[in-house]
Amino acid sequence: MSSLAAQIQVLLEGVPLPASKQELLQHARGERAGAAELALLEALPDKEYGSLDEVGESLYPVQPATPSQQPERPKPESDLPPGGEAYTDPAPVPGAVRDLAD
Repeated sequence: MSSLAAQIQVLLEGVPLPASKQELLQHARGERAGAAELALLEALPDKEYGSLDEVGESLYPVQPATPSQQPERPKPESDLPPGGEAYTDPAPVPGAVRDLAD
C-alpha cells in the first residue's frame, strides 16, 4: 500500500463510519489534510464506506480482481476411464483379481 494511502487512513481515524465520500472529505478538511490527500479523496468513487480499510482498498487496490466471465465447460471424455466399468464400481472386493478377458 502506498504510504500516502496509509497517511489518509490515519488522517481519517475517528470519522463516524459508515461514511460517504463527502463526509470523509469534510473530516479530512477538519484535520487539515494536505492537497495531495484531498486530491486522492476527491478521486474516490462516490459511495458509502464501511471501514477505513475499504477506503484504502479503493485508493490502492491490493485484492485480485475477480473474473467476470464464466469458466469454460469441460470437454467431453474421449473414451472410457482406465479399468472400464470397474473404475466406477462402488463396492469393489479388496484383493480380488479381475478377469482380464473383459
